[in-house]
Formats: sequence, structure tokens, C-alpha cells
Amino acid sequence: MTASTRTLAAFGAASLLFGGTFVATKFGLAFFPPLLFVAFRFDVAAVALAAYVVYAHRDALVPRTRGDLAGILATGALSIGLTNALLFVGQQYASSAVAAVVFSLNPILTPVFAGLLLAEERLSRRGAVGLLVGLLGVGLVVNPDPASFLAGGPGKLLVFAGAIAGALGSVLIRWADSDLSSSVRTAWGLPIGALLCHGLSLASGESLAAVAWTPQALLALAYVGVFAGAIAYIAYFGLLDTTGAIRANLVFYLVPVVATAGGWALLGETVTTLTVVGFLVVFAGFAVLGSDAVDADFDVDALAAALRERLPAGRRDDALGVEFEDAPRGFESD
Repeated sequence: MTASTRTLAAFGAASLLFGGTFVATKFGLAFFPPLLFVAFRFDVAAVALAAYVVYAHRDALVPRTRGDLAGILATGALSIGLTNALLFVGQQYASSAVAAVVFSLNPILTPVFAGLLLAEERLSRRGAVGLLVGLLGVGLVVNPDPASFLAGGPGKLLVFAGAIAGALGSVLIRWADSDLSSSVRTAWGLPIGALLCHGLSLASGESLAAVAWTPQALLALAYVGVFAGAIAYIAYFGLLDTTGAIRANLVFYLVPVVATAGGWALLGETVTTLTVVGFLVVFAGFAVLGSDAVDADFDVDALAAALRERLPAGRRDDALGVEFEDAPRGFESD
């Protein structure tokens, strides 16, 4: 399997599994208090991922640098812990589709933090246009009218805050420049996220007695813990290391499609016309940002050098019109 194929597979897996998180979360909240639910999620994911990394990365498990520790802390406290705590609490007041679309602001916020903290990931003018278009789309989804925005509780605001925490966490992970593999870093981060959420659950007065241990509850917990937890995190944080924070977080543009379809099919949720229009506008912002990323990857000089290596010495005139240093002076390529 080529590197591009692995990247595409990880992108698809993360989008699909994270999209299902919104549906499983909404379903599971009928059986669990929200913060205790997310804490149990990380308990399950931590055990599953620990077993995997001990088997697959047994020679590189110990953090050795400050960058390793900073990356673990950013993973556990922000990208995993605080992000999901806000998301699970917010989903008490928002449908799967609306929560997913609001959370899809994550990849639009990421370039803002990346521009401040990462020298190699800057937002171009076209990227800024994509940012503004995406913000407009999210505004349509959440409805800018204050009465509508706050209707049903602060759910949309909490999910939005979760998107901010997730975007900042992903950029801080890149900034830390850890030497650990993404799987090992996540395996260390999950217990931190679990402890944070257990602490928040205790502080908010949630009780274990409020949990209804039914087969449906266990099914929801298994999905968010194993599939949308350990497996999805392996895919997502692997993307973060290989493609960068801005491109890795583009997975959250596809998440609302999965969440909307799942919420409609499994939970009987309705989707308003304004939500659909808002999502399409958000997706337009993604298209602009995505095309900007593709252009950034297209390096003409690197392509010319590669062609030069392959062509005979006497025919090193590039089809793109690039003049090489060893061409005679005054010679112009066709």
C-alpha cells in the first residue's frame, strides 16, 4: 500500500468513525450522564490502545524529551479531554447533525492557530477566503438570531468551544514536535483525558447511580470507546503527524455527512433546510481551503528537478518552460 493510499484510508476511517461518534453520543446520553460517559469512553479506549502499542511499539513507549511530554499533554488535556467533555455536554441540547456541523468549524479555526504557532503552516489569501466562507456556513447552521442560538440550552456554544479546544490541541501537538509515534503519544494521552473527565464529572455532581447499564448503553460505550476511540484516534493522530494540523482536520468536514445520515436513519432526527444550506456553505469553505492546500503541495521547482533527473543530458529542457542551470545561455525551452 502506497503512502497516499494509506493517507486516504486513514482520512476515510477517521471521517466515518468520528461521524458515528455524534450519533452514538446522542444515543448513549439516554443512559449515561455526559461527563461520566466521556470518561468511561476514554477508560475503554485507553485499555484498547495500550494493548495495541505494547504489541506494536514495545521498543519506543517511553517519552524522553520535553517535546514528547508537551505532545502528550496537548493530546490528553486538549485534543481528547476538554474537546470531548464540551462536545458530550453540548450534545444534550443539540441534534447529531447540528453538533457535527458546528464542530466542523474545527478545520476552519485550525489555520488561525497554525498561523500563530507553526511557521510551516500559514494561511494564504485564498485560505482566508475559505475561512470566512466556512464561518458564514456555521452561522447559518447555528442561526445568528440570539433567541434561536440559545434555544434549548447552550449546546451549540459548548460544541463550538469544543471545536476551538480541538483545533488548538492539534496545532500544539505539531508545535511540540514529539519524537513519539502518534499511537504511543495517544496511548499516553488517553489516561490524561480520562482523569480530566472523571474529575469534571465529580465536580459537577454526576453519580454512578445515574447510569443505566443496559445492552444498548454497553453498545454505545463500545462504539465510542473502541471504534470512535482507539481506532479512530490511531487514524486521526497518524494523519496529524503525516499531513499537518490544517489538512488532518479536514476530516471534520465529512463528519457532518455521516452524523446527519446516522441521526436521521437511527435516531429519527429531522434536518432543517437551513442546516443543509449551512453545511453546503461550510463545505464550500472546505473546498477553497482544500484547493489552497493542493496548490501549496505543487512545487514546480521540485517537479522540474525530478524531470531533469530522468531526461538525457542533452534533452533537459523542461516541458513547463523551466530553464535549467546547465542549459546554454540564450537557450529557451519550448
